[in-house]
Amino acid sequence: MLHALDRKLVRDLWRLKAQVLAIALVLGCGVAIFLTSLGMVRALEATLEDYYSRQHFAQVFASARRAPMSVLRDVAAIDGVRAAEARVTGWVVLDLQRRAAPASGRVLSLPADGGVLNRPVLVDGRLPSPDANTEVAVTDRFARANGFRPGDRFAAIVDGTRQQWTITGTLRSPEFIYTLPPGGLMPDDEGFGIIWMPERAAAASFGMKGAFNDISLALRRDANTQRVIDRLDALLDEWGGTGAHDRETQVSHSFIQAELDQLRSMSAVLPPIFFGIAAFLVNMVLGRIVSLERAEIGLLKALGYRDWEIALHYLMMAALVAALGIGIGWSAGAWLSEGMSQLYARFFDFPWLVRPHDLDVYALAGLIGLASAALGALRAAWSAARLAPAVAMAPPAPPRFRKGRLDALAHALRLPQTAMMVLRGVLRWPVRAGFTTLGLSLGVAILVASNFMLSSLDEVVDIAFFQSNRQHASLILAQEAGLEAVTAARHLPGVMAVEPQFDLPVTLHNGARSKKLAITARLPGGDLARTLDIDGAPVPLPEQGILLSEQLARQLGLGVGDVVRVELSGIRDGTFSVPIAAITKQYIGLGAYMQLDALAAHLREAPRVTALNLWIDMGQLPELQARLKEMPMLSTVVMLTDMRDSFQQTISENVRITTVLFITISVLITVGVAYNGARIQLSERARELASLRILGFTQAEVSSILMGETALLALVAQPLGWAIGAWISWAMMTGFDSDLYRIPLVLTPASFAKASLVTLAAVAASALLVRRRLDRADLVAVLKTRE
Repeated sequence: MLHALDRKLVRDLWRLKAQVLAIALVLGCGVAIFLTSLGMVRALEATLEDYYSRQHFAQVFASARRAPMSVLRDVAAIDGVRAAEARVTGWVVLDLQRRAAPASGRVLSLPADGGVLNRPVLVDGRLPSPDANTEVAVTDRFARANGFRPGDRFAAIVDGTRQQWTITGTLRSPEFIYTLPPGGLMPDDEGFGIIWMPERAAAASFGMKGAFNDISLALRRDANTQRVIDRLDALLDEWGGTGAHDRETQVSHSFIQAELDQLRSMSAVLPPIFFGIAAFLVNMVLGRIVSLERAEIGLLKALGYRDWEIALHYLMMAALVAALGIGIGWSAGAWLSEGMSQLYARFFDFPWLVRPHDLDVYALAGLIGLASAALGALRAAWSAARLAPAVAMAPPAPPRFRKGRLDALAHALRLPQTAMMVLRGVLRWPVRAGFTTLGLSLGVAILVASNFMLSSLDEVVDIAFFQSNRQHASLILAQEAGLEAVTAARHLPGVMAVEPQFDLPVTLHNGARSKKLAITARLPGGDLARTLDIDGAPVPLPEQGILLSEQLARQLGLGVGDVVRVELSGIRDGTFSVPIAAITKQYIGLGAYMQLDALAAHLREAPRVTALNLWIDMGQLPELQARLKEMPMLSTVVMLTDMRDSFQQTISENVRITTVLFITISVLITVGVAYNGARIQLSERARELASLRILGFTQAEVSSILMGETALLALVAQPLGWAIGAWISWAMMTGFDSDLYRIPLVLTPASFAKASLVTLAAVAASALLVRRRLDRADLVAVLKTRE
């Protein structure tokens, strides 16, 4: 007897193949996203743990102006410190033959044995000889971007001295998985590299014999990180310490953690949407099948089939649909995971990627998919099992219709009869109509959220590169200089305007709250580097007072008119208090700004300069670049034009990929809901619609009844989708909020319009596919069908 049910099951699945495929695609999309997001989270976490453990990545970092090596013993004696390693670091300008513009690099001293902490991984060649003066190793990505191989040479300006270095090998380091140039927003492998030199050569190059200016600590498991940081700051204070920080605020690690948080959010938000819609679709389709097969169910029971066998038959149908969706999801998830791995390899410099045995993730995704389908099928299977044979074989009682307020309103509005039939169809099944509307609105919401990201990034670029930092280039000086550096910069070829900038490392205090950062001081009336208020309008630097970025002010619990205490660090000590004059808008980093003269007055010294912002005649850029390569006073050169172009290009590529992905997701949801809903309407109203054709209604009028209900629900879903999409966008914005960067909430009418156009087009295509079945229907055969 079971063989007969199996044959019926196969025939039913083949007859409903289009609906089955639509449901399977929705379910498969949820499985694929679940696998990709959760799988990549596990892979990244496993890779980081393995990489950090093998290479002994530090947990606390600090820098100082110049500290004697004897301080290292005191640091190592701090309670909770397991290992401490000091090194020499410095910034250099690089003259690369294949590159017209000057590049920049950060030099790190390398112990003869490779070091105790932050040990780099040798990719190619060998480490520099401990006694060599001109041998270096560079990051693998920097070498590949510039076509370097072991044995190649390049020039560097180190503290005003031009040196020729020979590359002996290429390395990767856990400290620079994500490498940003000074002031950069995206990695620049061609224009910025990490360079390792032997300890003795690095100390000699930067005047650090017997001293260090950077230190890393590894802690014991029972260590109190904050106490270690406080003690380390106290030890380095007299040597120009600029403030210690833990691994969580280390730049490379912070970016990777932000990516992990994004993946976790994706796995928590998107898959449940797909699983929920799949359950609703299964419930809708199976419920209609049970309604149409009442007589068959009654006959099967009369022949001796038991209730549990009938219920199992419909549950098996849902399970087979789920199995198809799970298979699609597993295949798509594996493909997406491979694509994501390549994407991470492009942006993150991992020497290897640990892929944990994720069979349990596949199993979990499959179980959730099966559970979703089973949940959707339970009601239909239960109703089929409870049908008594005599009741099942009798036709269902016809629905009761009576005139109500809707009829009176329709009469007053003189609505056509077809419109009334559409409204009655919606009100006859309000729960199903509500869930259909919700499903369609989720398709809209996903597109609204994806368009939000594009609009938000456009505003970030506009604020960062066109309104706040409008200079073509910034010259970072090797050491503090007087205002005479501005005069010297004005004589460089092609320089049309110069604005000085002074960055002072400090700690801002408000009661128990504090934040370590640098105050940026500029001359009043500057037009290249500007500060903007909350509304985006330029705000002048106050003669007395300080400007704080909105994020910083919120973290310190301060507002306009409050007073913040400034504690100096580095080569200066002391404190002073200053009122907050205004709150500024800033999406990248945290900012505190003062007038150059006002800050100098608090420091009781003449104004100083650490950077120069330039406006350049681009026609003379080659001559300027050649001169910059020879300037001894430079530490690094930041080309804002190149940074902007690189940022926009990278964002454009990512947005294209993301847009295609989200459009696909939205279309799958919309088609799955709209197509199944229209097919069920057709099966329910086939006799009714055929009768209307016999009575003289045109094909267009009959089709409008079928498509009108879907169209009405789709239109109602639009504002709901906009609201849900706005909420998802807000949640995404909140998730991106960190000290490194923030994403503004930008929702434009165009974003809502694009989302609606795509989903309405998908709804129309689905309804037209169902209409073709209506147009081809045999009216006589339909009228003979028993309801």
